[in-house]
Amino acid sequence: MKKKLVISSGAGISAESGISTFRDADGLWENYPVMEVCSAEGFARNPELVHKFYNDRRRQLVGCQPNAAHLALAELEKWYDVYVITQNVDDLHERAGSSKILHLHGELMKARSLSDPTRLYTLDEEHLETSPSMRMPDGHRVRPHIVFFQEAVPNIERAIEWVSQADIFVVIGTSLAVYPAASLLHYTRPGIPVYYIDPHPAAVPGNVHTIALPATAGMEKLIDILKPGEK
Repeated sequence: MKKKLVISSGAGISAESGISTFRDADGLWENYPVMEVCSAEGFARNPELVHKFYNDRRRQLVGCQPNAAHLALAELEKWYDVYVITQNVDDLHERAGSSKILHLHGELMKARSLSDPTRLYTLDEEHLETSPSMRMPDGHRVRPHIVFFQEAVPNIERAIEWVSQADIFVVIGTSLAVYPAASLLHYTRPGIPVYYIDPHPAAVPGNVHTIALPATAGMEKLIDILKPGEK
């Protein structure tokens, strides 16, 4: 039976594919005030602005490709039962070939009905050229399938369950400053190997093996550590 390898990924893994980081130090994302385009109040106040913002992000994503770090995670499925928990809303893990992915903060290429939250729509390039009011062909008005500020993170309980069952846990490309995702590190079983890949790593418990490299170089080193028969 394969060991269960659980990954928690953040913005750093997608930055090397050209995906804009979530927010800069001055509180802007692509020159928009974060709370205007990434909060429940912002959407209620100006849904058309929020739809325009996310359509711009979707068009950016369409032109990006998975990088070597995404591909390395998919490669690990040869030897491990791999589960990816990501803070990222892009679909680069999916496109790289990872098979078990849990999006904590939603999915950029999806929208959901305002009147029926269980009704999801996968968007394509044709949708990105439609009116920013974002009414679907079946008549449903939608919102981005994104967890806004001021909203609960619905998948956090499942993420905690995955981490608590892990035989190996890896955190990659995150400053460990965004909660509740940053708290996952504290749900591992005692004694399991834990690795943290980031070029500017945060302070972590002493049992965590830190690899202070960008995601692509860090994953290359991790593959050397975890590939069976190699040290």
